[in-house]
Order: sequence, then structure tokens, then C-alpha cells
Amino acid sequence: MRIGFFGSGAFGLPSLQSLASDHEIGFVVSQPDRPAGRKRHLRETPISTFALEHELPLLRPESLDEATIQQIRNEPVDAWVVIAYGLKLPESLLEDRFACNLHGSLLPRWRGAAPIQRCLMAGDSTTGVSVITLASVMDAGEVLAVRETPVDPIETAGELHDRLAQFGPEALDEALTRMESGSLQPQVQDASKVTHAAKLSRADATADFSLPAPQVRGRIHGLTPWPGCDVMIGTSTLRLKRVRDLPERHDCPPGTILDTGHVACGQDGIGTVELLEVQPAGGRPMSWADWLRGHSLEQDARISSV
Repeated sequence: MRIGFFGSGAFGLPSLQSLASDHEIGFVVSQPDRPAGRKRHLRETPISTFALEHELPLLRPESLDEATIQQIRNEPVDAWVVIAYGLKLPESLLEDRFACNLHGSLLPRWRGAAPIQRCLMAGDSTTGVSVITLASVMDAGEVLAVRETPVDPIETAGELHDRLAQFGPEALDEALTRMESGSLQPQVQDASKVTHAAKLSRADATADFSLPAPQVRGRIHGLTPWPGCDVMIGTSTLRLKRVRDLPERHDCPPGTILDTGHVACGQDGIGTVELLEVQPAGGRPMSWADWLRGHSLEQDARISSV
């Protein structure tokens, strides 16, 4: 099969690698190189890097203007695959071609920009990926294939992102194989079960220890690695990266660091989080135990948001 691929983020990389191995790639469309890092050097998207390394035809348009649309439409391909491209494909591109999208959730749950992060922040016990048709409403297409997996309570959004990306090739292969054989059975999403995964920003990089411990854990993991979860302990700024929630009883205000080293959560005196991995401002990630070796805590020290 001859495939046209639209993608920019690393989430689509395992799928593009698999498609390039099993099919012919007619073209790859990715975002233009953007300034990145402290020195703001231009950086290719992970998809562009793969395409260049494997000498795949690559387009990096600033926008999908009429000239670009026509150029893409003229390419003889059997199907288009879209994964984390970053731009909405205009309907004029979808009129006469099979097109599908890989999304990082079990739709209709978590439509939107941050499905993996929001899944963890909400405390979902299962998640997965969905292959869907493209629709005028974001992530509202018919479901063609899914792969489901349990969520590990110790897993961060970055780790779950990488793990879910590995489910993409198998789910896409199922959808494309059924498309080719004429045996697709698209499933309409249940509109009553839709939830929205709003985009995250730096303003979200906080923790609220007055919430129950499992919610505190889910938020910290959902914000890791970006935008992070930043707190203050005394005069030290610290980024919380990994925790474990425990049903430990306490009689302290939320955010208090207990004698056990755990942090009091909730309003009912039940529940703490054990800090496992932290990152000092300007430093490298380390264990909480290692951070404590270089810092002394006052009695009843409390963690507060930055």
C-alpha cells in the first residue's frame, strides 16, 4: 500500500517506522523546523528527522495553503495517516481519500490536545489508543481500531506517552488491512461519554495537597515532564516528578512533611504521598532521599505551590 503520512511529534515515530517497513511512503508532511533550546537553534521535528535519514519525500509547509493542498492531492497514495501533525487538515483534502488518525486515548474519552496528561490527572485506571476517521469536529471521527492498556500508578505522562506510541503500529495495521479488504466496521463515538483534554500551560504547574492523595499523585504524574509540578519547601524551589500515594493517617494540615517523610494530603486526615523523585531548580532529577541529604527541614515543614 502507498501511504501519505502527516505528523510532527515523537508519538507518531514508531508508527511511521512500521509503515515505512511494511508499505511504500509516498510522502511525509511535517511542521517546519522551529527554534528550540536556550540558544534557539532551529530544530527538526522527530518525524522530519526520520524522513530525511531514510530519504522519504518530505514537505514542511508553514500552512496548508491552496498550493500545498493541490500538491498533496496530486500525490498518488492509497491512504493518509495523521498522527500529532499539529495542523487540522482542511476538508478539501479529505474528499476522495481514505484518511485516519491515531489518538492517544480511548475515545470518546479525552478528545483534545492533552489526552495522556489528562488521563493521569483524572486518575483513569485504563487508557489506550484509537484509530479514527478524520472529522470536522476534533477527534470526533468514527473509531476504526483500539488498543487498551492498564495505567501504572507510578507512571508519568512522558512514560505513558512513549508506551502508548508503541501500540500505534498494530492498531494502524488493523485499520489499514481492513480498509484494503473492505471489512472495516467503523463505530460511531457515544457523544454522551465525551470528555475534553484541554491544553496544558505553565500556569498548570502546581499541586494542591488539600486534594485526596490519589488525585495529588495523578496530577504530579500528569504534569511530568511538562509543564512540571513546581513547589516551595522553605526557600528551595523543587519540581516534583514521581510520587506514591498511601492510605496513611495524619493530623496535620495538607502539605505538611510528616516524620515519615511523606506529605499530608486531603482534608480528612487520611492519605499521604511519598516523594520518590524530585528535581532542584537548575539541577538534575534525583531521589527525595538524596535531596534530603543536602537540606535540613524545619519541624512541621510544609510544601507550598510556587
